[in-house]
Amino acid sequence: MTDFHFFATYGLLILILLVSFAAFNNYSVIERFRHYPYQENKDQSFYRWLTCGFVHGNYLHLFLNAFVLYQFGLTIESLYINQFGPGLGMLVYVSVYLVILVLSCAPTFFKHRHNPAYASIGASGAISGILFIYIYHFPFNMLYFYGIIPLPALLMGVLYLAYSWWAVKNTNDGIDHDAHYYGAVLGLLIAGILDLL
Repeated sequence: MTDFHFFATYGLLILILLVSFAAFNNYSVIERFRHYPYQENKDQSFYRWLTCGFVHGNYLHLFLNAFVLYQFGLTIESLYINQFGPGLGMLVYVSVYLVILVLSCAPTFFKHRHNPAYASIGASGAISGILFIYIYHFPFNMLYFYGIIPLPALLMGVLYLAYSWWAVKNTNDGIDHDAHYYGAVLGLLIAGILDLL
């Protein structure tokens, strides 16, 4: 078990860091990889639903997503390794991550497929899903709002969902709040389904 433990989380982190650093030095990588609903609708380039999660807008964006994945991904990977065994558990974890990443792009696609001015990047949809799988399994563990205010994970999750839903309807800040919201919901649904196995 120790040979496999955390291999997937570290592998995802390394891949995200490498691709994001390459994109920082070559903007054409971002142009090819970003989630761009208008272009996807035009030429069926739906591979972007996957690749967008490996590029980030700046170092802060990258750091925040990598930090949250590191904080919660290790726990969820360990959980699935314990539930399904080393090899299968790691495969389940990576599959869950990628499924959430891809499916969390769908609402944004349908919302912006006729808008040539909209595009998004980042792993936030998948990261939200992993965070909410954690919240599903550990609802009363304490999380720190803005790194300062301790709140039970369940309450933090409710606040996050409420804010994300509000932001979907009321903001135009270029952040893909749809991916945050639907990634979180997908995380909860997948956690519930896998908990039955």
